[in-house]
Amino acid sequence: MNSPTAAAAQRLFHAQRTGVPCAPVRDLIGAADVGLAYRVQRAGVDQRIGDGEHVVGRKIGLTAPVVQRQLGVDQPDFGVLLRGMNVSDLDEIPMGALLQPKVEAEVAFRLGADLDGPDLGPEAIRAAVLHAEAAIEIVDSRIADWDISIADTIADNASSGLFVLSGRPVPLSDVEPADVVMRMTVDGVVASGGTGRDCLGDPLAALAWLARTARDLGDPLRAGEVVLSGALGRMVTVGPGARVHAEISSLGPVSAIFAGKKEDS
Repeated sequence: MNSPTAAAAQRLFHAQRTGVPCAPVRDLIGAADVGLAYRVQRAGVDQRIGDGEHVVGRKIGLTAPVVQRQLGVDQPDFGVLLRGMNVSDLDEIPMGALLQPKVEAEVAFRLGADLDGPDLGPEAIRAAVLHAEAAIEIVDSRIADWDISIADTIADNASSGLFVLSGRPVPLSDVEPADVVMRMTVDGVVASGGTGRDCLGDPLAALAWLARTARDLGDPLRAGEVVLSGALGRMVTVGPGARVHAEISSLGPVSAIFAGKKEDS
């Protein structure tokens, strides 16, 4: 008989493979066992690596109070970014790769050094960042109707989907992440806004939280990885044909166009 960890990972992996959302996994692992949820996440990631994927970074989730309220959780989490999640070079994002997509605008960091030492204070974190850039994260849930507890979303790789990087790197000497201002439109209508301070007070503080957490779990951040530091405002549901555009001061624009035709209203 499968262990709860294996059963939960298999349920989520089946939803990913079939494109059919599944029931929450908290019946298997509990709603609040964060440690067990990360073991499920690791099992799911390992399964995808076995299918040919490889790790390119991490994403921090649930950093903005407005998003925590949207999902009914009260703490951040993180997931693993895989090569196939990076759709920055696509003209259109295929909807077939997604189940229940929502978009968030955020600050991405590229690391120039490992973050695995005992000193992960502000100076060490800042020194490890090669550059920052604007990003759109396409969050997704394998769990039907986004009916998630903190354990459900962690197990589901922190509700990771895809991501888009602007391709316009900016050194930290030219931007203070806490001070950036974000404005995101969907189909030309303002849908979300916020500042760097809406991301755990400072996107660099979010990166520090991730660095310490990942180190303590035995899987530290490495040079070359990209880190999506967390939403600067509310997440917004998107469908076929959606055109998403975000402007983040000091970092510039980033856009995502979703394939397909918009449904008639």
